[in-house]
Amino acid sequence: MGKFRKAERCISCTTFNILAPIYKRLDHEDQSCRESQYKAYWLSRNQKIIDRLLEDCSSIICLQEVWLGNEELVDMYEKRLGDAGYISFKLARANNRGDGLLTAVHRDTFKVVNYKNLHFNDFGDRVAQLLHVESVVPFWPYRNNNSSSIKQQMLILNTHLLFPHDYSLCIIRLRQVYKILQCIESYQEEHKLSPMPIILCGDWNGSKKGHVYKFLRSQGFVSSYDTAHQYTDSDADAHKWVSHRNHRGNICGVDFIWLLNPNKHRKPLKSSWNHAVFAMIKCLLQGESLSEEDAFAYLKANDSTDFVTFSSFCQALSQLGLSGPYGLTSEEMQDLWAEIDIDSNGAMDFNIFQKNIWKGPKWWDQPEQTSSPEKKLIVRDESEEEREALTFGFNVKDAVLFPPEVEKGMWPDNYSLSDHAPLTVVFSPVQLPCAQPVF
Repeated sequence: MGKFRKAERCISCTTFNILAPIYKRLDHEDQSCRESQYKAYWLSRNQKIIDRLLEDCSSIICLQEVWLGNEELVDMYEKRLGDAGYISFKLARANNRGDGLLTAVHRDTFKVVNYKNLHFNDFGDRVAQLLHVESVVPFWPYRNNNSSSIKQQMLILNTHLLFPHDYSLCIIRLRQVYKILQCIESYQEEHKLSPMPIILCGDWNGSKKGHVYKFLRSQGFVSSYDTAHQYTDSDADAHKWVSHRNHRGNICGVDFIWLLNPNKHRKPLKSSWNHAVFAMIKCLLQGESLSEEDAFAYLKANDSTDFVTFSSFCQALSQLGLSGPYGLTSEEMQDLWAEIDIDSNGAMDFNIFQKNIWKGPKWWDQPEQTSSPEKKLIVRDESEEEREALTFGFNVKDAVLFPPEVEKGMWPDNYSLSDHAPLTVVFSPVQLPCAQPVF
């Protein structure tokens, strides 16, 4: 059954950017020399990757940068994973980019209820996969239910966000996450789903100090690896681990498995998005070495007035590089302004600027650090009313990065599977008070 699926009732999930051979440089002096030109190299490396995946035998496998443009490599993954009991779903990036995503679930653990593709349709042609799955064997039976045991369902998403080649692309990455959460909400609403756990996997191309991380935290998601190791959102814990050595030689932690339990309180999505953008605006203003008063003057275009107008606000966003072909749209800027101009008087004074942009709401910079107390899994007789008042969720039981050095913030020179480290998380089911979904 594999070392990560032996524990009774637990499930495991692995996310891994396997570095497509079309991107792997063999000679850093000759940028055109890629692994894809040498079959023996990419074949051997990918066989070792599959060996590693099959050894771990996770219930869920989420891969990024799979070379979907090469039929032989794709067939190898599908055959070996299929022979090991997995059902696979693949999704290529648009415009013949060559790589894409592959998500596999083990038949012994999950039945796939539904599957949905998400194309971001923006710069970079990035995509995401959404799987709605149901447990094959119930995590626990209800003894008073003579007809059948309750089978648990959950949503799994696999993605690979845009790499932030420069700061102007950060708004695109943030919007990609916004689209992911919108997709999940619309899917839940369309199919009238009961509250269920949501697991987001992938290469997020951003660290714990970034806006994407804070955006997901503001929506109630927890980083499974950080939860398992009791790391906080503080700067002191921001670099305790790494998972990637990028093409610039920098090492950073960018691969996450996010968990949202169904009893988690969630802020309104659009409001979270708006405040994520406000935080980005503040960061850019601080990058200009502006004081609080000077930043306010910058937004009002240094007019003699005591307030910021929508026109001067848009002008400042343009100067900060947040608008343009792939920046904030006119509709998004109007939504931002609506969040600010709650009195509809067409003006933002200094107090409103402080509250929304410079200081921000307390829940944005200080998301709760731990999940609400959760009940241990207990099989007991329950009334129908009790059953209806409970749903299931997950505790993070364990989380492991490979190779071990990356868990200490170091990147070993002898590691050759990829330029990313695979992350595997073990979840144990728990009973939770039922909460109504927020749409």
